[in-house]
Amino acid sequence: MIRLICIVVFLILYLILSIPVFLVEWLIGKFNPQARDISSLRIVQWGFKVILKMTGVKVTVIGEENIPDEPVLYVGNHRSFFDILLTYSRCKRLTGYIAKKEMEKVPLLSIWMRFVYCLFLDRENPKEGLKTILKAIEYIKKGISICIFPEGTRNKGEELSLLPFKEGAFKVATKTGCAIVPISMNNTCEIFEAHFPKIRKTHVVLEYGKPIYPDELDKDTKKHISEYVRNIIDETIHKNAELI
Repeated sequence: MIRLICIVVFLILYLILSIPVFLVEWLIGKFNPQARDISSLRIVQWGFKVILKMTGVKVTVIGEENIPDEPVLYVGNHRSFFDILLTYSRCKRLTGYIAKKEMEKVPLLSIWMRFVYCLFLDRENPKEGLKTILKAIEYIKKGISICIFPEGTRNKGEELSLLPFKEGAFKVATKTGCAIVPISMNNTCEIFEAHFPKIRKTHVVLEYGKPIYPDELDKDTKKHISEYVRNIIDETIHKNAELI
């Protein structure tokens, strides 16, 4: 419980003390949007890294060299709140995450999320969901990577299980031709969710797969690209289970 309390206190202080930073970032953006983008990215990453340090988590990272230096669509399995911290803290370039609509109502946090190009997906409204995907496509064209968890929600099933992947998530790649980078994560729910409300030191494995370019796939594979990527992640998390 001590770790959880420390993290909650840090997060509250981080958000409150960042209020004047919002103004500074807004002013920087007026004169140099690119500088504001990078500074916002690093500020958020710093906060995430501090929280991860507090958890005591040990991370084994595999395949980070597979990430091309270009805007990509990250696609990962999702079992923990900490999946976002683990992956976002390693992003080398601007990356917007697609989050659930409810996150838009969180004071201060939602401001930072907008600063770093996060998008809010209304899962109950297909029309609004399409607008979010179109916005993500626009970001890719502007050079901003996108990360999405196509299971649509945190998977609360068995450790090596995967929920079905939603097809719409992959339109960002099929409509732009950008690379899909699979992210496979093992054991992340052991940080927190498996023994709520305690946070425990644990070992997680994070693997980045080789980039998949939709236009290089055969017609049938491209048509079922969500299942193709899901199978890659499924095989990877089963392989990496031996490393835990």
